[in-house]
Amino acid sequence: MERIRASSLGIHSVLALCALVVIFPVAWIGVAAFKTQIDLLTGKVLFQPTWANFDELLFSRSSDYLANFLNSLGVATASTIAVAIFSTLAAYSLHRLRWPKWVPATVLLWSAVFHMLPPITMVGPWYLMFRSVGMDNTYSCLILTNLALNLPVGVWLMSVFVREIPIELEEAARVDGCTTPQMLLRIVFPLVMPGLAAVSILVFVFSWNEFAVALNLTAKQTATVPVAIAKFAQEYEIKHGVMAAGAVLSAIPAIAVLLLAQRHIVKGLTAGAVK
Repeated sequence: MERIRASSLGIHSVLALCALVVIFPVAWIGVAAFKTQIDLLTGKVLFQPTWANFDELLFSRSSDYLANFLNSLGVATASTIAVAIFSTLAAYSLHRLRWPKWVPATVLLWSAVFHMLPPITMVGPWYLMFRSVGMDNTYSCLILTNLALNLPVGVWLMSVFVREIPIELEEAARVDGCTTPQMLLRIVFPLVMPGLAAVSILVFVFSWNEFAVALNLTAKQTATVPVAIAKFAQEYEIKHGVMAAGAVLSAIPAIAVLLLAQRHIVKGLTAGAVK
C-alpha cells in the first residue's frame, strides 16, 4: 500500500512539475503586462500595477494593434472555413471515389511530409509568386498560405471521420434520389461535425499564431497580431511591457475558442484511436 502511495505521489509530482513549466512563462507574461519598463528591467517582484502598457498598445498613434487584431481575426476565420471545406471534400474524394489504392496513400504521405517542412522555407517562393500576379501584401495571399499550411492536418483528421461513415447511408441516399452535393450537405457534413469542429479550432489557432509567413508577406495595412507585437522590438528600444500586453490580448480569442469547444477537440483528435 505504501509503495502504491509513493508511486502515485511521484507521478503527481512529475505532472505538477510539467504543469509548472508550461504555466510559468504564461504567468510571467501576464504579470509583465502590468509592470512598467523599469520594474521589468530591475526584476521587481512587488510592484504597483499599471495600465500604461495597454493604453499605449491600444490608443497610441504609433500603434496599429487594433487594426492588426481585426486583420488576424478575418484571416484566421477565412482560413479556417476554407480548410474545413476543402479538407472534408478531399477526404471524401480519397475514401469514396474509385481511386487506385496507391493514390490515397501517396496523398496522405505527401501531406504529412509537407506539414513537417518549416514554413519559412516556402516564404521566398510564395513572395515571388504573389508579387508576380499582383497579390503581394494582400489578405488573399495570407489566406491562401494559411490554407496551404493547414490543409494537410485537415485532410488527415477528416480522413478518419469520413472513413467511419457507413457506406450504406450514402447508398440509401442515392436510392432516394440525392445528388452528390445534397448527400454531402445532408449526410456527410452532419456526421463529421465533431471532426470539423476539431479541425476548425486547430486551424484557427495555427492561423492566428502564424508569424514567419505573415512577417514577410504583409505590409502595414495587412499585418497580423504576431507581426504587430514584434514591431515593438526596435533596434534601440524593446518595449517589453507593451509586447506582453499585446500577447495577453492576442491569447484571448484562441483561449475562448478552446474553452468553448474543448469537448469537440478531444473527440476529434482521439477519433479512430479506440474501436
